[in-house]
Amino acid sequence: MIRLDKIYNIDCLKGLKKLKEKSIDLIITSPPFNLGNTHHTGFKKHKSYDDKMPEYDYQKWQAKVLDECFRVLKNNGSMMYQHKNRISKGIQISPYEWILKTKFIVKQEIVWINRSQNFDKIRFYPFTERVYWLTKDPKTKLINKINKQDVFDYKEWKPVGTKGQHTRAFPEKMVEDFLKVFPKAKLILDPFMGSGTVAKVSKQMNRNYIGFEKEKSFVKLANKRLL
Repeated sequence: MIRLDKIYNIDCLKGLKKLKEKSIDLIITSPPFNLGNTHHTGFKKHKSYDDKMPEYDYQKWQAKVLDECFRVLKNNGSMMYQHKNRISKGIQISPYEWILKTKFIVKQEIVWINRSQNFDKIRFYPFTERVYWLTKDPKTKLINKINKQDVFDYKEWKPVGTKGQHTRAFPEKMVEDFLKVFPKAKLILDPFMGSGTVAKVSKQMNRNYIGFEKEKSFVKLANKRLL
């Protein structure tokens, strides 16, 4: 049985299958981007975890995860799915390539200026990532009480509370903003919990959360942030 306010050391699909249909108000997550076991942003090299699948398998896996998220989401719920346009063998791969194969409706695409570019001079430096607002019902709304535009810029930021152990994260302020525009969302899910940002901010804002993370070291790191 899945309990609230807990991060489970489990694969996301196995965890999602344990959740009841239409039980989640809001999903905020960022999956592994399939960038390879070692990649670089700016002048920094990263080797966070095993992240190298054949692209076809990766897209099929992500579509399967999204369809499970669709199943567990309430009819009026929303999913904020953070991903990016990737370059592979000189060709850009858009997350739309698998998102549009799922049951979700794309309500809006948000551009996040994350300043985590690479400096390959063969193209304009990638400077942004994306957040896709996905819903089950086209009538689903958010309340833009924070008066934000569809371009998010948190200026200079870095993963908080991870001390370099988890370098692929999004700002706590981003999660805070999402929770503010969905004030009635009481139960928040992150199937790729990573270093625990969604759990930490949900706890601070008095929302219940459930998280899944297959890497034991990241679960330990996330739980430390929740103390």
